[in-house]
Amino acid sequence: MLINHYSVFIPISLLDSVDRQFDYILRGCHCSARSLARNMAFEGSMKDRGEVRIHESLDELSTDLADYIAELSEVSVKEHGVFTVALSGGSLINLMRKLCDAPYNKTVDWSKWYIFWADERVVAKTHVDSNYKLAKDHLFSKLPIVPSHVYPINDSLTAEEAASDYKFVIRQLVRIRVINVSNISDCPKFDLILLGMGPDGHVASLFPNHSVLEEKNEWVTFITNSPKPPPERITFTLPVINSAANVVVVATGGGKAEAASMAIDDVGPECLGLPARMVQPGVGKLVWFLDNEAASKLKRFS
Repeated sequence: MLINHYSVFIPISLLDSVDRQFDYILRGCHCSARSLARNMAFEGSMKDRGEVRIHESLDELSTDLADYIAELSEVSVKEHGVFTVALSGGSLINLMRKLCDAPYNKTVDWSKWYIFWADERVVAKTHVDSNYKLAKDHLFSKLPIVPSHVYPINDSLTAEEAASDYKFVIRQLVRIRVINVSNISDCPKFDLILLGMGPDGHVASLFPNHSVLEEKNEWVTFITNSPKPPPERITFTLPVINSAANVVVVATGGGKAEAASMAIDDVGPECLGLPARMVQPGVGKLVWFLDNEAASKLKRFS
């Protein structure tokens, strides 16, 4: 199959991907032909590093991301009655804001959403640095999400205490089967973990060369010396992230192009310790949402 003008050959092995992409168009996702071709071509060659979706604009990325999240929500609710989602903060929340618009605000079953944080700053919920505040202001206040289904950290505790408390909350929800358990570990299996990526390749509050990357036993841990302020944070560990059914990593802007290349391309063993590259779901699906600038140094499109 040949897409004219852009001359991207789509092998037989990508027919399923073609069906999915054209289904997005029929459902109203206005992706450009060039972006569509690039996404499909890249998807077939990224078995180890997941599926990569490259977008012409932030608006296009935001629409595709909303489509993807809504689709996962529908599947999860049909399969087991709930949709468990863990968020990070930063620009990711702004890119999710299309979920507040039609058709998603009416068609998504928001009553089945259970929301957690893959990482959080240990500050008051009203503080400008709070990931909870950011999500509440831009998402929760505009959607019919059940307030008791939202699980912020206990901001009255120290970082260490908050991490322990959050782990206890998650364990209780695993025990009553709100959150599934991974088949390959004893970790919780969230339906979706949404992550941003920093210019240094950090995800959640897992920073390069930090000892927390070696944590294998805890579900939630803490740091008191974050390279980015504020210094005290709690974060999911890599085993929990890699036990999720679906992981999405979003990166936009030229400042993240080098980290995206190191995380996605086969660029040598020196990149193996990059946190974003260590996101490798055991049996789940990993999808990267990039704009053109963040994808500009990927080998396949440079």
